[in-house]
Amino acid sequence: QVQLVESGGGLVQPGGSLRLSCAASGSMFSLYTMGWYRQAPGKQRELVAAITGGGLLNYADTVKGRFTISRDNAEKATYLQMNSLKPEDTAVYYCNAKLGGLLYWGQGTQVTVSS
Repeated sequence: QVQLVESGGGLVQPGGSLRLSCAASGSMFSLYTMGWYRQAPGKQRELVAAITGGGLLNYADTVKGRFTISRDNAEKATYLQMNSLKPEDTAVYYCNAKLGGLLYWGQGTQVTVSS
């Protein structure tokens, strides 16, 4: 069983930055593929970025060059550094952990980009 708790969301102006954190509990954290997803009002949840246990990265085209995902296996944490934020980045951001058929979600953190 893995529990995920996101933090770091908030209100930011266009062009600003935020850093999201996801704290995990449970064992075998280093084996999990960790991901950040987001869901805007009226839209489907979409992948933002993911990082495998071996450090392979995957980004949505809409965030490439602006967002950076990272992980600290010793701290059982995953991060999403978001720069050059745009109003269209406004959404609830969810942390996700996958290992084989196991799938866990956090409760989400709101990110609002507005002037």
